[in-house]
Amino acid sequence: MNKPQNVLVTGGAGYVGAVLVPKLLHRGYRVKVIDLYMYGEEVLDAVRDHSNLVQLKGDIRDQALLERELPGTDAVIHLACISNDPSYELDPALGKSINYDAFISLVTVAKKTRVRRFIYASSSSVYGVKDEAEVTEELSLEPLTDYSLYKAKCEEALLAAATDDFIVTIIRPSTVCGYSPRLRLDLTVNILTNHAINKGTITVFGGEQKRPNIHIEDMTDLYLVLLEQPEEKIHKQIFNAGYQNYKVMEIAQIVRDVLGNEIPVEVIPTNDNRSYHVSSEKIRQALGFEARRTVQEAVADLRDAFAAGKIPNPLDDIRYYNIKTMQHLKLT
Repeated sequence: MNKPQNVLVTGGAGYVGAVLVPKLLHRGYRVKVIDLYMYGEEVLDAVRDHSNLVQLKGDIRDQALLERELPGTDAVIHLACISNDPSYELDPALGKSINYDAFISLVTVAKKTRVRRFIYASSSSVYGVKDEAEVTEELSLEPLTDYSLYKAKCEEALLAAATDDFIVTIIRPSTVCGYSPRLRLDLTVNILTNHAINKGTITVFGGEQKRPNIHIEDMTDLYLVLLEQPEEKIHKQIFNAGYQNYKVMEIAQIVRDVLGNEIPVEVIPTNDNRSYHVSSEKIRQALGFEARRTVQEAVADLRDAFAAGKIPNPLDDIRYYNIKTMQHLKLT
């Protein structure tokens, strides 16, 4: 089968989507975005008038919306969710309704409307805490939170829905870093860089936890790679997507090195003991995909964006922080 032409991206105005959607358009895809635009309706302004882009402000929990908009779609890239543990824990019932219940409905409608490919952004947090030197896709899932538990349940449901006519792929991304027009400053590399530049100090919670990282440009390139793969290479496959595995304290040192001065580091104890060293060897061997951009480059990209005035009011504007935005909007 030829590569898909019509791609629907749920959460296409989110952190990853805001970088992915322009790339899809540049590659010649017709793109439809469904998003609540919680972080601003201007996120995709750079491509707003593109003839191959349709933006829909809508809720993926709205089944009528899905049944109306999915017909004619060749591939779904499902990014929409309540991201990260603290945001989920604000309202677990809301989190489940969006991250799991809406997912089941989306998969059902996608199959019914003959969507051919479905790519799901899960999370490397499904592994929990691992002692193995390399966390591969074959290891058991030990989610520590409801957020990661329902990510794992979605994986199970999607694989169960797979058929010869419904090609499914699961990606377990590492922690994404770097600049996006819909920037998140609540992710490890981005947090430390923001604090270093705008507070003059780096606060590290714990420090010994290992965190796998992937640059947002590599993460979004991967979705393009997946769309262009022969179906037999990606069907019912699960792939880790990461690059550099560092302890949080090591990331803090990278930030200091890139910014070129002796920024003080403050260490605060934490009960967040998630720690794992993710292997991305499977996707390299199966698809030839290797991330190329470093944490150092992510820090430099953020530094340049701050210097260019692209990130106004970074310490106080709630749009950079998922949990603060959710608290403000009081979603139901």
